Amino acid sequence: MTLDWTRDLPAPEALREPSPGTGASAPGTEPPAAASLLITPVQGIGEIQAGDNLVELIGWACGRELRSGDILAVTSKIVSKAEGRVLPADRRDDAVEQETVRVVASRAHAHGITRIVENRLGIVAAAAGVDASNTAEGTVLLLPLDPDASARRLCRGLKRDWDVDVGVVITDTLGRPWRQGQTDAAIGAAGLNVLLDLRGLPDSSGRPMSATVTAVADEIAAAADLVKGKTSGVPVALVRGLEALVTVGGMDRDPGAKALLRPAEEDMFRQGSAEAFEDGRRSGTRSGYNAGYDDGHAAGYEDGYAAGYAAAASEARRRARSTGG
Repeated sequence: MTLDWTRDLPAPEALREPSPGTGASAPGTEPPAAASLLITPVQGIGEIQAGDNLVELIGWACGRELRSGDILAVTSKIVSKAEGRVLPADRRDDAVEQETVRVVASRAHAHGITRIVENRLGIVAAAAGVDASNTAEGTVLLLPLDPDASARRLCRGLKRDWDVDVGVVITDTLGRPWRQGQTDAAIGAAGLNVLLDLRGLPDSSGRPMSATVTAVADEIAAAADLVKGKTSGVPVALVRGLEALVTVGGMDRDPGAKALLRPAEEDMFRQGSAEAFEDGRRSGTRSGYNAGYDDGHAAGYEDGYAAGYAAAASEARRRARSTGG
C-alpha cells in the first residue's frame, strides 16, 4: 500500500537551520507546506541478521528511487537485529531490569505485571522497550544502544554510496497516557528537524502562537506505520514531500530524537497516580513518625530532667535530716 496525500498548497520553502542543540526549526520560522506527501513501502529487504549492512540493504531496496530530500522511516527492530541486540527469552526480566532507570508505574493483572519505566535512553515505555514480537521464537529484542547514532550512520552511508542527502527516523511503537492503543514514534533521528517551532507565528485568527511546537518526527513515524504495518514484513517506508524538514549536513550536530524527550523539570506526570499516592503515604508516615519521635524525645528529656532535679532535691533533704542539719 502506498499513501498519497495531495493538498492545494504552494511548494515548501526551505526552513532555516535548526537552532543549535535543539533539533527544532528556529522559533517563528514559516512552516513548510507539503504540496504532496507520498509514503511508499520499501519492499525486498528481507529478514535481518546480526552484522547485516543496513545501508547496503536499504539502499539497494530503494534503488534509484531514492533522492535527496527523502525521509526514511526505519523500524527499530531491524536496527536492533543488525546490531545484535537479541537475547534469549528467558533473560527478558534481567534485560528489563538492566535497561530500566526509573519505574514510572506498575500494575498487576491476570497475566502478570505491566511496568511502565524510563529506560537508559530516557524513553518511557512498557518493559523498557524489550519486546518479543517480530523476532525469532524464544528470543527478545532490546532497543538499539543509541538510535540517534544508528540514524546518523544510515544517513552517512546513504550519502556515501548513493550521493543523496536524506533524513532518517528510527521508529518504535509506544503507548500513550490517557489514550487507548499504540502508535509509532521517533526514538532516533538524523538529517532532519524533529520539532517544528511555530511559536511567534500568527494562527488563523492572527493571534501569535505561544506554545505550539510540532513533533514532526513523531508524525512521520506514525504516518509511515500505516504503510509498514506490524505483520507485513515491511520494515522501511520512504516519505517524500517533506524536503523542507531535511537538514543537509546537519546530521553530525543536531541532537536527533533526544530533542523530543521532555526534561524532568517540565514533566507534570512523572509518576503513576498509584505510585505517587504510595510515595506520599510513605513520606507522610515517615514524617509523622519522626515528628512523634522528636516530640517524645523532647518530652522525655524534660520529664527526666524534672524527675532528676526532684530526686536530687529529695536526696539533699534526706542528708540534711540525717546529719541534724
